Amino acid sequence: MKNGLALKLTIYFLLLFSFFNSKADDGYRLWLKYDRISNQKVLKLYLSQINYWLAEGDSPTINAAKEEIQKGLNGLLGRKIPQTFTIKEGVILLVRSNSDFLKNIDLSKYLSNINNEGYIILSTKLYGKRTIIITAKTDIGILYGTFHFLRLIQTNKQIDNLEVVSSPKIKLRILNHWDNLNRTVERGYAGFSIWDWHRLPDYIDTRYKDYARANASIGINGTVLTNVNANAWVLTYDYLLKVAALANVFRPYGIKVYLTARFSAPIEIGGLKTADPLNEEVRLWWKNKAKEIYHLIPDFGGFLVKANSEGQPGPQNYGRTHADGANMLAEALKPFGGVVMWRAFVYDNNIKEDRAKQAYNEFKPLDGKFLDNVLIQVKNGPIDFQPREPFHPLFGAMPKTPLMMEFQITQEYLGQGTHLVYLAPLFKETLDSDTYSKGEGSTVAKVIDGSLFNYKISGMAGVSNIGTDRNWTGHLFGQANWYAFGRLAWDYNLSSEEIADEWIRMTFSCDKMVIDKIKAIMLKSREDCVNYMTPLGLHHIMGWNHHYGPAPWIKDKHREDWTSVYYHRADSNGIGFDRTKTGSDAVSQYFPKVAEVFSSLEKCPDKYLLWFHHLPWDYKMKSGKTLWEEICYHYYKGVDGVRETIKIWDSLKNKIDSEQFEHVKMLLNIQLKEAIWWRNACVLYFQTFSKRPIPNELEKPDKSLDYYMNLSFPYAPGI
Repeated sequence: MKNGLALKLTIYFLLLFSFFNSKADDGYRLWLKYDRISNQKVLKLYLSQINYWLAEGDSPTINAAKEEIQKGLNGLLGRKIPQTFTIKEGVILLVRSNSDFLKNIDLSKYLSNINNEGYIILSTKLYGKRTIIITAKTDIGILYGTFHFLRLIQTNKQIDNLEVVSSPKIKLRILNHWDNLNRTVERGYAGFSIWDWHRLPDYIDTRYKDYARANASIGINGTVLTNVNANAWVLTYDYLLKVAALANVFRPYGIKVYLTARFSAPIEIGGLKTADPLNEEVRLWWKNKAKEIYHLIPDFGGFLVKANSEGQPGPQNYGRTHADGANMLAEALKPFGGVVMWRAFVYDNNIKEDRAKQAYNEFKPLDGKFLDNVLIQVKNGPIDFQPREPFHPLFGAMPKTPLMMEFQITQEYLGQGTHLVYLAPLFKETLDSDTYSKGEGSTVAKVIDGSLFNYKISGMAGVSNIGTDRNWTGHLFGQANWYAFGRLAWDYNLSSEEIADEWIRMTFSCDKMVIDKIKAIMLKSREDCVNYMTPLGLHHIMGWNHHYGPAPWIKDKHREDWTSVYYHRADSNGIGFDRTKTGSDAVSQYFPKVAEVFSSLEKCPDKYLLWFHHLPWDYKMKSGKTLWEEICYHYYKGVDGVRETIKIWDSLKNKIDSEQFEHVKMLLNIQLKEAIWWRNACVLYFQTFSKRPIPNELEKPDKSLDYYMNLSFPYAPGI
């Protein structure tokens, strides 16, 4: 009896232990899971190499590094790794480069290759003891190095012969939150804003610290808290107290806060009768506002401004230029070290010029007229975050003015919250594009990092996809895009494959089979999306206002440039926007080498063909198919790509966490339905112009064009 009872109790406790240790992963921990390493061989190796950790100093940032190294090592290695205060065998040493611990080590060759945010990780012998050194010139460099070291362990990399020297290539690496004060998020697909303005400044949600940790782990050092369609109230004293509370949480993690400045704020909250940037009373108001902000937030980063675009107020309301407006704000911030990020996303429906040309036309003549603490923030392409665009012609065209990149991490035009689309290939496609502004090799990346034209400041911004959903980004794979943005802002030379590999290992598994399959899904996902949405250079044919789903038929709206027909220009003769010399001549805004390629039917890549050319339906493509056939095949190929993704994903059942698996599986089923919707709606609509049949071997749409045209989505998210 006793033996039987003992056996039953043993089984019971084993089952209980199994239950508590098999808790499903809801995605909240992002890529910082720090679960015990499952590969016993790798775990045993690490345990033989790591015995202690030692961190010098007690600044808030060093304390954050201490907390992270302890949490990371204890979790990953499955046992408590104790802190020591002397050098012992197998110690991880976190110290400044001028520490007495390192006085006998020559670090000069490494230190000359890092800046104030960079770090060095070395395997060495210190006082005869095997040691791994994580060092930097500053405390924030040590924290960044700590996250890098933990990433090596999370991804099961060797740590016995480390020689890592890393510095960010971009100075300002910033998330743009399009969050409103009522907690709605414009183009947000992951719930409401994480900023609980009502309960701030006194209630500090634990999520704020986890947000800071996640950003610091990938090198993001700034956050714009509010929507570019700005609300002046955030600049009032009561709201600035709330902003200051967030800044206090973020500061140890090297993250500065920025705000969007509504240009008409002097009128709306200041009681003035004008916001004219050349009016002395207005200029004084902004100077006093800057003093107030910096009194509360000494390390405030500065302002992001959307002006004279889509109805927003700006200097042109008073007959002034963008330079006049930006310089007024820059002058107010300059004594405190703040910057102005002035968005180049400007276009006017009353200007009868190709929308793709308007930003260049407005900003190119102002090159050299901005103060040195102004950056012009330029979207990656000349229209608006499309699934695929050629790089913006402003890159390389303003050698006297720092240009910073604006990418969209949230998937406004890429399936919103339901489509698996890995964006690193999109980011890389832009960054690696050659502007030829100073000859071959003048890439967009070299423009924005400042190296091509010796800009004093540099920046890269990403429109956030973060919300109150438990997993932060709504779609689990949305986390990969947040992660990829941060990693590329730190080092744009990383490949999409490298970044995907890291994220998969930290999020799902270090099992090679799992990695290979998920990586295959990720690396093809953007191309699949382009195929079922906007192949061959088609663009901006999404739903009206909410941009959800296909709507190439949109026309007759109050703004011509907010319609789909403006962009695809389909007619009985053909399809596409002629931007060559016979059309809008947008190609002339690029440097000659690039313009020559885009202008030539022989040289223009198929992926940009209909962006730059209006072509007949029977135009013979390089594949030998007609243009109409090629459009059809691309749309169908996109849907087939999603079917293949589902097949690969299904093969991962029981290989990864069950909650992660089911979450993604459900969303992939939605994605397939929506990809078919995109395919059918677009092919049927364009067929009304081509008057040609869908190729026989392709399945035919099961619903009519009228069905798709009559769909309505009054409550689509993100509006």
